[in-house]
Amino acid sequence: MSRNYTIARININGENFEILVKPDTAFAFRSGKSVSMSDVLVIDEVFTDASKGLRASEKKLKEAFGTTDPVEIAKIILRKGTLQITAQQRRQLIEEKRRQIIDFISRNAVDPRTKLPHPPTRIEQALEQVGFSVDPFKSVEEQANEAIKAIRTVLPISIERISIAVKVPPEYAGKVYGTLKSFGTIKNENWLTDGSLSVILEMPAGLYGPFLEKIGEMTRGNVEVKILK
Repeated sequence: MSRNYTIARININGENFEILVKPDTAFAFRSGKSVSMSDVLVIDEVFTDASKGLRASEKKLKEAFGTTDPVEIAKIILRKGTLQITAQQRRQLIEEKRRQIIDFISRNAVDPRTKLPHPPTRIEQALEQVGFSVDPFKSVEEQANEAIKAIRTVLPISIERISIAVKVPPEYAGKVYGTLKSFGTIKNENWLTDGSLSVILEMPAGLYGPFLEKIGEMTRGNVEVKILK
């Protein structure tokens, strides 16, 4: 890997596509930071083999990406493909992804015996105990599910969902609607004649505690919540 550029690539339907990018800015873009693509791309070209200088045809680009715009294609490759990175960058990505996985498990899974979420430190210890390997490029959700399966051998854990009935007074109904959706899936919604909002909300059991805290704060305690199952 050159100090001046590296390669990001993706394989779509058996076809290989590569772009030349600057390591630091490409890594920043991949990490979700706001970076101009002019600061990322070494050249506005898409290759089938960058090392040989073989450019991808417009026909192949259109079939694979639905566009021939190299900048838009580069964004897709950086977000969904693989990026050659330095050892330090890889360690940083792995550590960030590990924290995200632990947070996801802590928020969505519970101890089936107590129905309460496990503290993040306990989840982290279980991951270390089973030697779970974090992939810096796989999604948090996918790896979290894999991690839960792995740590079940040393920690009682499961993802359980609950349904709750929530009734919000009219003065808070509009304000909390977005928060309700952020915690789960609204299965039933009913705006009452007095302006109150009544919903059936399905959510991971591990989010129930944080939900009560948040909704209570937003409504100053003026909310009715009941677990249905």
